[in-house]
Amino acid sequence: MKFAFMPVSIVGGLLAGFVTKKIFEQVWGLVDDVEPPDAKHRHIDYRKLIPALLVEGAIFRLMRGFVDHGSRRGFARLTGTWPGEEAPEPE
Repeated sequence: MKFAFMPVSIVGGLLAGFVTKKIFEQVWGLVDDVEPPDAKHRHIDYRKLIPALLVEGAIFRLMRGFVDHGSRRGFARLTGTWPGEEAPEPE
């Protein structure tokens, strides 16, 4: 089932990335009226780059987790098989 779920996971990851970008742009617009700094920019202020990267990363991780879990739930409803582990392993 892992291979059957792979295309669903890839599409979900792309969707999460697209949605994350749009959400981050909206959030950054509340912080600053200038385009968010990016590591590829030559002249950037690190005081803006660091929070921009932290916020963007947090939003991406949150969206990716929600989309991934939702994709797995949908896949399990359709196939009757959960594509992953049932629960975290005890430490």
